[in-house]
Amino acid sequence: MTFTQRHLLGIEPLHPVEITAILDKAEEYAALNRSAHKQSDALKGLTQINMFFENSTRTQASFELAGKRLGADVMNMSMQSSSLKKGETLIDTALTLNAMHPDLLVVRHPNSGAVNLLAEKVNCAVLNAGDGRHEHPTQALLDALTIRRKKGRLHRLIVAICGDIAHSRVARSNLILLGKMENRVRLIGPPTLMPAGVAEFGCEVYDDMKAGLQDADVVMMLRLQKERMDGGFIPSEREYYHRYGLDAEKLAHAKPDAIVMHPGPMNRGVEIDGTIADDINRSVIQEQVEMGVAVRMAAMDLLARNLKASRAGEG
Repeated sequence: MTFTQRHLLGIEPLHPVEITAILDKAEEYAALNRSAHKQSDALKGLTQINMFFENSTRTQASFELAGKRLGADVMNMSMQSSSLKKGETLIDTALTLNAMHPDLLVVRHPNSGAVNLLAEKVNCAVLNAGDGRHEHPTQALLDALTIRRKKGRLHRLIVAICGDIAHSRVARSNLILLGKMENRVRLIGPPTLMPAGVAEFGCEVYDDMKAGLQDADVVMMLRLQKERMDGGFIPSEREYYHRYGLDAEKLAHAKPDAIVMHPGPMNRGVEIDGTIADDINRSVIQEQVEMGVAVRMAAMDLLARNLKASRAGEG
């Protein structure tokens, strides 16, 4: 097999061949999702538990729909922080989960590394749906699939990632994936929203939007993560939009066929102009949502195959 992972905790452990394997499988599911009969039995008889310790309607809905279309028994556990407030540790949570005998566990957690810890303690495949500022692997994979479908390739492209880089796990996962696939990545944003040591990331860094967008093939805008900010990172939203919000004037510096992306939810008039977001010729934001279901179906399918093979070997 070209995909050998037991879990999907981040992009970092993946080989380029494994990334391609997920995207190729996702292409099959993208076609299935556009057909009249959207069901598969790849996860028939398996149990999928979605545990979201922080809210994310879009991601949770995408994973839930993906699991149901694959035939899994899907259960949502809306954790937020209630169980933690009651004194339950992640180890307690893992023991509780093991008693339920799940096969696939989808976890979103506000703390970096929490998903990895759970993966060490549970007897099932774990998918990271976003942990702290660490990673959000399925978002990077769905972005990669969208790029590949629109540009015809996923290598030797100039990709500009713009906005709140410091607080974004989406930026980190995309930066790792795009680097593995031999793309030229530019990070654009105010110095206050750049992570420490950004110069060591192997990418170009700009604080001028127009210079950073010059001849870009892909423009990926990021949301201002106000919930993760504990200080004055920007003077005002109005000033931020003036300097770093994507509008027609700034986008004109990218290539004429450049695509515009955003992981959502969008702050229109803050990081992106509404006209640009809705431009059917340039914006692929809605296709990103569609590809999210296909990518999550592909990831769970491949992990389930490895899980079954492992259990068969143990038996």
